[in-house]
Formats: sequence, structure tokens, C-alpha cells
Amino acid sequence: MTDSPRYTSVPAAPGGHAHCLQPCYRQKRSLALNGWRALLGQNGGGHTLPIRVPSWIRSLKSERDISKNGNSKQGQVGLLAEKYGRCRELIGRGTYGVVRLSHKTAEAGEEDLFAVKTFIRRPEESQERYRERATAEFVVSSSLRHRNIVSVLDLMRDEGGNYSEVMEFCAGGDLFSLIKSAGKLMPGEADCFFKQLMRGVEFLHEMGVAHRDIKPENILLTIDGVIKITDFGSCDCFRMAWESDVRMVSGIRGSEPYVAPEEYTETEFDARAIDVWACGVVFVVMRTGRYFWGKASKVEDKLYARYLEDRRIESGYAPIEAFHRIQCKNAIYCILDPLPKRRITASQFLRSKWMREVALCSKSLSI
Repeated sequence: MTDSPRYTSVPAAPGGHAHCLQPCYRQKRSLALNGWRALLGQNGGGHTLPIRVPSWIRSLKSERDISKNGNSKQGQVGLLAEKYGRCRELIGRGTYGVVRLSHKTAEAGEEDLFAVKTFIRRPEESQERYRERATAEFVVSSSLRHRNIVSVLDLMRDEGGNYSEVMEFCAGGDLFSLIKSAGKLMPGEADCFFKQLMRGVEFLHEMGVAHRDIKPENILLTIDGVIKITDFGSCDCFRMAWESDVRMVSGIRGSEPYVAPEEYTETEFDARAIDVWACGVVFVVMRTGRYFWGKASKVEDKLYARYLEDRRIESGYAPIEAFHRIQCKNAIYCILDPLPKRRITASQFLRSKWMREVALCSKSLSI
């Protein structure tokens, strides 16, 4: 195993390795801002749709309470500074909001850091629609408690009616910025991140939620290498807790290189398979630093058409064959299966021989 300042071999540690990422607020400003823009609906060159409120949110009592009263279960409307400290550094700016780093002085002079995302009302958006958009995203994200999903703590409204969402601050930045600075990740490093990502996605799907916009910009990191899925503004609920049947979804969402092929050809599809496909593309980008194709459409993208041809022949698709490890290659082919009914699920993937052999670092073991 080749070591680097951010990823080292530690045989005595759980997983045999450790991550040590540079805090993003100490990185170059332009690089640190990249990932936080994804929280704001600014998707750097990808094909996206505006954030849409899942229809099932409208029926939730918790949302109605927040919409009417402007308060959340965790905290009432009040002074943001009083609860979470002063907002100082700007760590993200986009069309739909800004993200600032808030500093709260704790006991013994220590400092707690929070990321505060303030939603910006769109010019054509009514106050009611703005309130609904902010509270809908909060209701979903704050209900998802998992080691690999960012913790959303509170939703607050100021006197001007502006909503701010408070979440844990992930000092390691985002996966997009890490890949951009590194060029590509080392095999063991990418494997650890990928297993964590799929554990988070497995949990989402068990909860009946599909993210629908998985990409490196929406994957945050702690300095210890724990990944956190963030930004649920495009999510779909495909099954409520009391339901057994999965509801199909429709419409193209997310950034174009990560969009699954069935979104271009089918009117309805399984949102879980869409997430899994996007995760496969994330792994490819982690390992190679590039996309294999720009759009998963054999009509519009010759590189994708070549992939469809080569995956069927004995020699396989050369970029995937370059991964060398047979277990890795087989799993990626299963994840990037163009037929969604044949595509492996997150749970099946985590039970694969490859993932069973991937040992997670100590900081990412607990849930």
C-alpha cells in the first residue's frame, strides 16, 4: 500500500489504515467552496432540475407545524447566534442560498463549529412555496440518523422570514474537492469511502428514501475520513413506513454524468436503482479522476455506446478491466448494469466478496 499525507497504512488499527484530511476552512478558498455549492442547487456543469418538494412531504404533520409556526421539534424560532454562535466564514454561495461557518464558544473555551445553510427565496417563488421548500428538505434530512448521513440539527427563521438550516460541519470538505486536488484516489482509500457510501445508501433505501442526486459534491468528509451524504432537496420517498410496495418515480434529476440510463428511456423507474447507478459513477471518478462517458444514452454518447458493446464481450470494457481485482470488476459491472432490474442493490453489493474484504477505518465503523 502506498501512503500519502491524507491516507496512511496503520497495520495495528482497525481496517489497517487511517485518513487524515486537511480541514477545508484552511484550504484555498476557491477549492473549499466547490462542494458546499452543491447544497445550494448549483451543480457545476451537470444536467439538473430545480429542487422539487416530494409530494408525500405535504401530508406530514411535522411539516405543517413548521410551516405555520416557523419552528422545529429541535428548536424554536429565535436568535441563531444564541444557539449556534456567530456566522463568520462564507463557505458556499449559490443561486438558492449561502452556507456559512458558525462558531459557538463551548465550555473551557473550546469552540463548536456548525454549517448554516440559509435558503434564498427565488424571484418567482411565493413566500408559502419558499417556506414549503425549506421545511420539506429539513423534515426529510433531520429524520435520517446514520453515521454516513450528515446530521441536520435545526431549522430557524429570522424576523424577515428567511429560513436557515443548521447542520454538523464536516471539516474535511467534500469528495469533489478531494478528487480535484488529488487527481484520483488510491485503491484502498476509494474502497473505504465507497463502502461507507453504500452503507449510507442502504440505510436510505431501508427508510424508503432515494437521494436522486448522488455525486461527489454531495458527499462530505470529516478529517478522519468518515463520509456523509448531504443535500436531500431532490429526494423521493418511494415507500412509507406502513407500506410494503415500492412506488415508481419519474422525471430526470441530478447531474448528467450520474443520471441512470432508464431516466432517459422510461417514464417510470425504481429510484433505488438510480441511486446505485450514481454510486457506481462516483467510484469510477474516485479511482480514475474522470468520467467514462458524459451521458448514459447510447444515442447521444458514443463513449456510453462503446461501454454497452464492450461489457458484452470476453475482453470486457477496458477502463473497468484496468481495476485489476476481479471482485472489484465484477461488482462494478453489476452496479453499472444498463438494465435496472438486473442491477445489484445496495444491500447485495455490501454482501459481495469484494466488500466483505474491504475493512473500514476505525472512525467509520460505528453507526
